[in-house]
Amino acid sequence: VTSVQLTSPGDMSVVPFGGALPMQKSESGLWQTTVEGVGPGTYRYAFVVDGVVVVDPSNRAVSESNRNVWSLVDVPGNPFMDQGDVPHGAVAEVHYPSAVRERQRRLHVYTPPGYERGGGEYPVFYLLHGAMDSDDAWTTLGRAGFILDNLIAAGAAQPMVVVMRDGHIGPFTMGRSPMRLEAFAEEFASDIKPFIEANYRVSQARAKTAIAGLSMGGAHTLEIAVSDLSEYAYVGVFSSGVFGVADSTDWQDRHAAALANADARGGLEVFWFATGEEDFLLETTHATVELMKQHGFDVEYHESKGGHTWVNWREYLHTFAGRLFVGE
Repeated sequence: VTSVQLTSPGDMSVVPFGGALPMQKSESGLWQTTVEGVGPGTYRYAFVVDGVVVVDPSNRAVSESNRNVWSLVDVPGNPFMDQGDVPHGAVAEVHYPSAVRERQRRLHVYTPPGYERGGGEYPVFYLLHGAMDSDDAWTTLGRAGFILDNLIAAGAAQPMVVVMRDGHIGPFTMGRSPMRLEAFAEEFASDIKPFIEANYRVSQARAKTAIAGLSMGGAHTLEIAVSDLSEYAYVGVFSSGVFGVADSTDWQDRHAAALANADARGGLEVFWFATGEEDFLLETTHATVELMKQHGFDVEYHESKGGHTWVNWREYLHTFAGRLFVGE
């Protein structure tokens, strides 16, 4: 081995996106580097060994992305997402038959503390990932299970079932493959939502159904929710919007009837957007928020610091989940 570097997909600000930090070989033969200024949170990393990217063989913690896996390191110190001394729910890796795709597909489901012992229906929250991630990301890198555990234990959120699906219906490479938002929305309506309603004790009432997503998942969220707005009372869009909305009316034309449906808008309890001030999709968010306001939607918009990063998305989940199913 002649060269070892530390790389991270944009999680650690001290490691440039697409770049790497050189490591030095000590007299004992260990390769090492010092990473400073990394605050509490969960971060992905890997090593580049003589030009080959490899995960850390001494670390069992990994997060699956769109096309590979990353090693994970957790820096404690954020109580809202740390593994606290509270009752914990369960996260299951679930396989379901997709008639639309004609194959078995995978998703992850969080069930709250006490779900296995009890009865009755729970509210359901569909939580969607971004283009470079998978259905594993929200529970590993995103800390969704611990965030919900802590909120529920504090009485700051309702116990709920959270469904995290795989938003890629085929191979995807940024800039070279289409996201196929409409095709995924079709599978969601035809296969995923019916599967969850048939196999979990979740309510089918609009007032107890929420959906949110980050980046690509935010675009998915708008595609799904606006198409069937009478089924969702809570909609969250993180670092996203309608892609290309500033340059085209195609999306508005396709959803014209739904956008004009005042009765459906009336049952929407929370329509929540949040994006970082340095996010490359900031203008997309601004344009989408203005579009929705023009169509009579009561939109709540928050602009945070930072960019297109999990540092923000975990915070957004924490805030948005606390707004769900209030009074239900």
